[in-house]
Amino acid sequence: MQLNKIPVTVVTGFLGSGKTTLLSNILKQSGNKRIAVIVNEFGELDIDADLLRSCPLDCEDESSAVVDNGNGIYELANGCICCTVEEEFLPVMKELVARRDDIDHILIETSGLALPKPLVQAFNWPEIKQYCTVDSVITVIDGPAVAAGRFANDTEKVQAQRLADENLDHDPSLQELLDDQLSAADLIVVSKNDLIAQSQRQEVQEVIKAKVPDAVKTIYIQDGKVDLDIIIGIEAAAEDQIEHIHNHHDHHHEHGAHHEHAHDHFDSFVLKFDEVDGEQLQQILQQLLKEHNIYRAKGFAAIPNKPMRQVIQAVGERIDVHFDRMWQVEEARLTQLVVIGKNLDRNVLEQALKQAEASVSV
Repeated sequence: MQLNKIPVTVVTGFLGSGKTTLLSNILKQSGNKRIAVIVNEFGELDIDADLLRSCPLDCEDESSAVVDNGNGIYELANGCICCTVEEEFLPVMKELVARRDDIDHILIETSGLALPKPLVQAFNWPEIKQYCTVDSVITVIDGPAVAAGRFANDTEKVQAQRLADENLDHDPSLQELLDDQLSAADLIVVSKNDLIAQSQRQEVQEVIKAKVPDAVKTIYIQDGKVDLDIIIGIEAAAEDQIEHIHNHHDHHHEHGAHHEHAHDHFDSFVLKFDEVDGEQLQQILQQLLKEHNIYRAKGFAAIPNKPMRQVIQAVGERIDVHFDRMWQVEEARLTQLVVIGKNLDRNVLEQALKQAEASVSV
C-alpha cells in the first residue's frame, strides 16, 4: 500500500446486524484521527445517518469536516451504494479525494441489501485508485440469527428450525446476499455475542468457515465494542483481489440486472406518527413482527413528557429501545419508523401502529 493513499474501511452486513453500532464505537475511539463517513440507508429515512450524526467526531475546526453538512457524514440517498455507484459514489469520492489533506480515514457503511463486490471494484477506477485503498471489508453478522440457522447452508437444517421459530426467513435471495457479503470479507465481526451460548458460537463458526478462507479472522463482539487497532490498519488492499472473489450475482451480465433481481424481493417504506405511547408501540410492533414478514424495523419515537428521543430497532422478534439524545428546540417531535420486509401491506401496519398514537391523551 502506498503511504499516501487514504485507507478506506467498508462495513457491510445484513439488516440489523449491528453495523451502525460498530461504526458509532469506531468514531468514539477515533481521537485525533480525522474520519470521513459515507452512510447509505435503504429507504426514505436516513436513520443510520442520524444515529451516526450524534457521535462526536472531534473535529478541531471546520476544515476537518469533509462534507457539506459539517458532520463528517455523507449520505447517499435511495438504494444501496452498489446500485447508485456511478451516479453518486464517484462524485462523493472525488470530493473526499480533493480534500484528502484533511482526511486520515474513510468509513463506508453499506446498505444491508448491498453487495460489497461492486463497491470495492469501484476503487480500481483511476480517479480513486491513485488516492485511496480499501484497508478492509468488514462483514458484520447477527450472531443469534445465524446461530438459529436463519442463513445456514444446509437447507434441511433451516427447515428444521421452523419448528423452533416460525418467523425465520428462508428467502434464498437473502441467503445469497449474506453469502456474497461473507465472500468479500477481510474480517468477520459476529455481533450480539452476549446473546449466544458457547455451543451456538460453534454453529456460527461452521457457517462462516463454509464461506470464507481460514486466513480471514472472525471476532465476536457485543454492543459494537471492539478495539480500534483490530478494525483499522488491516491493509488488505481489497481492490487488488476483488476480481477473484466469486459471488452469486456474478452471472448477471449487467449491474442493473442484479440490482433489479435483488430489490424485487423487498418492500421498504417509512411510517410517520405524532407522539406515541412507547410501551404500546412496542407491544403492537412485537405482534406485527410475528404476523408479517418484516425483516427490519428501525426508527425514532416521540414519547409524551420525555425530553429525549427514543431509538427503536427490531430484528426478527427482538426489539431494542434506548434514548439517544435530546429533542432539538426547532425539531418536530415526530415518531418515524422505517419498515423493510416482503409482501407487506403498508396500510395494515400503519393502522395497527396508529393505535399507539391514538392512545396518547392530548
